[in-house]
This record gives sequence, structure tokens and C-alpha cells, in this order.
Amino acid sequence: MQYTLKKQLGQHFLKDEQLCQQIVAATKTAMQEHQLQQLVEVGPGAGAITKYLHRLEGINFKAIELDAEKVAYLQHTYPVLNDKLIHESILDTAPPFEGAFAVVGNFPYNISSQILFRMLDWRNQVPTIVGMFQKEVAQRVAASAGSKVYGVISVLLQAYFDITYLFDVPPQAFNPPPKVMSGVIVLHRKAAVPHFYSDKAFNTLVKMAFNQRRKTLRNATRSLFAPEVLAQPIFEKRAEQLTVADFADLTHHMLLAKANK
Repeated sequence: MQYTLKKQLGQHFLKDEQLCQQIVAATKTAMQEHQLQQLVEVGPGAGAITKYLHRLEGINFKAIELDAEKVAYLQHTYPVLNDKLIHESILDTAPPFEGAFAVVGNFPYNISSQILFRMLDWRNQVPTIVGMFQKEVAQRVAASAGSKVYGVISVLLQAYFDITYLFDVPPQAFNPPPKVMSGVIVLHRKAAVPHFYSDKAFNTLVKMAFNQRRKTLRNATRSLFAPEVLAQPIFEKRAEQLTVADFADLTHHMLLAKANK
């Protein structure tokens, strides 16, 4: 059974078997660390890593795939997957399992950031994620404070997950080859989350600070704080110089927080 590649869905299928096995090995290690028996693959496509994942011993496996043609191909090629495929968008579907589960995927590059924010929504059920992204996105997610690529997605995800960049994936590992390098990262949910006033306050502060990242924090977030708070030395820094803990601490001094007390 043949299938077509759909550019509008950001499809670049992994064909390098060694890299497939590296991703599977990283997934097994992450699951063992969290003692998980449930696994969800996002965007299995033509089954490059699916063919290994569904055979993992003692693992309850499911896959989420939007493309009807790929669902039919996987059902035909791997009949054992017939009741394990969810034909929906990851951005719309409900968590496929009750209880905790791991997530793995060669995530479609055109919605990779949206998928990560979806994982934030599911964070209480998802202790670990192994994902392949455009290298630029992977680096941004894993970036530390002070880095030029450290930004909104870095801070919002690192509030809840420890993130490690694992390895590069070259364009020739895919069919068709993308025009960019790719990278695989692993996320492990933190045992202790920084204490911030509220999700709303944290998200508002981080997004406003980075929206004008060349300005000092004082100028970029002036509307969120009283003048006496803005006088503190930390407001002389730019957003990229603040750690996740710094942002969390500042949420307790926001006008939003005071208004709700």
C-alpha cells in the first residue's frame, strides 16, 4: 500500500534506522525513569519509529494521527495497531489514557510549538516527552537564561519540565529532506514547580517581558507593577537575563496579584 507526503501537514518522514532506534532507546530510558507503562506517539506517519514502539514489552501503546491516508497505511501495514490509532489532531484530542503516560513523536514542524503547549495542558498526566523538532525550536526550548534564543517557550516549559537536548538529526535522515537541521530533546516533569502567584500572572509577565526583549524589564512590563516595585534593581535587566525562578518571584509583586488579594 502506497502513501503520499503532504507538505501542508509538515510531513517529513524519518528513514534513518539508526536514528529511529536512538529515539526509541531514549523513550525507553525516559519511561523507565518514571516507571511508566503507557505511551502515546504523536504523528506516527508511515511508522518509522511506530514499528519499534508498539512492540515494547509491557507497554500499552497508542498513536495519534490526523492524516486519514497514514491511518489507513498503518492499519494495513501493522494490523496490530487497528485499535491503537486515534484519527484526530493532537491539538483537539483528549488525553488517550487515564493515569500517567509518556509522549514521543517526530512532531510536525508547522505545529510543534502548539504541541508543546498542549503538553503543558496535559502535564499532570505526562511526566516525560521525547520529541524531534526543527533544531532551532529544540534549542529554544532547552535554552538557559542569558542565551539569545531563550524566550517565552523556554520559560513557560522550563517552569514545569527539566529539558535536555539529546542529539542532532541531519536533513538526509528524512524523506523528503527538510531545509533545516532537526534535534531531539527530552523533557522530564519537575518534582517541584517554582511558586508563582497564578498561571495567568506568570504567562502574562513572561509574554510581555519577551514581547519587547530589547528593552529593560522596567520599560517592557511597566504596566504590570507599581512604581516602587519597578525601582528594584532586577528591572534594569532584560527578559533573557531572568531565570524561571526570577519570573516566578516577580508574579507575587504584580498589580494583578494585589488586585486579587
